[in-house]
Amino acid sequence: MKLVIIGGVAGGASAAARARRLSEDAEIVLIERGPEVSFANCGLPYHIGGKIEKRSKLLLVSPERMKSRFNLDVRLRSSVESIDREKKTVLIHDLDSGRKYEESYEKLILAPGAAPLRPPLNGIDSPGIYTLRNLQDMDRIKSALDHGVREAVVVGAGYIGIELAENLLQRGIKTTIVELQDQILPPFDREITTPILKKLHSEGVEVILGDSAESFEQTEDGLIVHLQSGRQLPAQLVSLSIGVRPENQLAKDAGLKVGQRGGICVDESLQTSDPNIYAVGDAIQVKDFVLDIPTQIPLAGPANRQGRIAADHVFGRSSTYRGTQGTAILGFQGLTAAMTGPSEKVLQREDRAYRKVYVHPNNHAGYYPGAESMTLKVLFDSESGKLLGAQAVGGQGVDKRIDVLAVAIQAGMTVYDLEEMELAYAPQFGSAKDPINMAGFVAAGLLRGDHPQIDVAAWSAFSEDKRPWLLDVRTPEEFSAGHIPGAVNIPIDELRPRLEELPQDQEIVTYCKVGQRGYLATRILMQSGFSVRNLSGGYTSYLQWTGEI
Repeated sequence: MKLVIIGGVAGGASAAARARRLSEDAEIVLIERGPEVSFANCGLPYHIGGKIEKRSKLLLVSPERMKSRFNLDVRLRSSVESIDREKKTVLIHDLDSGRKYEESYEKLILAPGAAPLRPPLNGIDSPGIYTLRNLQDMDRIKSALDHGVREAVVVGAGYIGIELAENLLQRGIKTTIVELQDQILPPFDREITTPILKKLHSEGVEVILGDSAESFEQTEDGLIVHLQSGRQLPAQLVSLSIGVRPENQLAKDAGLKVGQRGGICVDESLQTSDPNIYAVGDAIQVKDFVLDIPTQIPLAGPANRQGRIAADHVFGRSSTYRGTQGTAILGFQGLTAAMTGPSEKVLQREDRAYRKVYVHPNNHAGYYPGAESMTLKVLFDSESGKLLGAQAVGGQGVDKRIDVLAVAIQAGMTVYDLEEMELAYAPQFGSAKDPINMAGFVAAGLLRGDHPQIDVAAWSAFSEDKRPWLLDVRTPEEFSAGHIPGAVNIPIDELRPRLEELPQDQEIVTYCKVGQRGYLATRILMQSGFSVRNLSGGYTSYLQWTGEI
């Protein structure tokens, strides 16, 4: 067997190592256009900011190690120009010597990755405008920062944009973020991103939403970024972080099938439309694990698994790829945002029936010092309760809960299963009723009819003259410090003797700070003959939805 792999980094390097473990006799050739066979591209922003001090830490494996440990033929600085599917050869261009030559294959794995988007705007090729894909990009940005950058503009508020902004702050650079959409972190639902947005503002980052770069002008002092709104932003460094496109030209030229968004089409074994050619990583179109629709989700974890699965299939194993559910996480200055599965807006776009709940628990027992709050949003099937997706934002413990929910989604669990989950508990690690359990209690109560709820978006959709009667059951002190306009305050501990003050002929919506006292009020009123629903997540969810927290 002669296996040729085009591209290293996550998918290609994983495929090569797995292939060797499966066969000592195979001839395995790994061709990489860049100067490194595999590097930690998720760590690039953190070397720029100085958190990862040594550049060498980002080099995961050397060509020499790949040769000595795995007996691989690794060819760096080599670009594959074309694929001849009939002859089963690839044309390779040695970028250092200029020599071009053919290499035969029996099986071929494509792992070309994805390239940062660089739209054709006026001045886009001016000095000082960068993208961040590889170590060389990182070196150029770091060198620029070492030579007098005072102001930076980050175009795009996705994962890379936010991470780069954090590390520019570490360097003392005045930073502005420009995002076309009306929120940062577009894969998330908007209300979940509010705490990160507020943290950006408090750290001195200006965030401009609903606007985009229109052109770039070179000046004596660097650059002027001209926005569509007419604003002009001075900078000595601009980072384009507006997304990526699959590197599909080689596949297209070879006549391989690609999807509507450009991803190389593969089956569950990662085979392309040519059974002798496989494709993995950011260049491929994948199946959404939850919704069973084609999508593109460029993530390192899936790319590694795809590399292993492709190698398995090459050597006769029946491994298949389940699909990608988009589990991702981001940190910014002590806050964490994470998600798994489709967002609410994706479910709406796909016309998928669902329900949702919000809870705002602490990461561990409140009586133990250092407890930090989080917001957890869980999306589930409106009939069966099967988990569809989840998002969380807050301090410590967000990563743990999203990982638990990611596994639960993979296992096909329901919100009823969340009620029964037995998770490790000691006061410094969690609570006897873990946030996962709490989300299960609330969601299951909703489906059983024990806990009727309305979310802030649905409540706000009512015209003011038709909104339900709004009951705030917090203390008078909490109410005075801030409340939803139009609410009437009756503290939960005074509710039973004051039921005559409530309207019998109008629906009532109760709320408290995070939903728990509102739930108790809902149970009291339901059993007293009132039509009532609780505001999911309470006043905290209201503030997040309006952008006030």
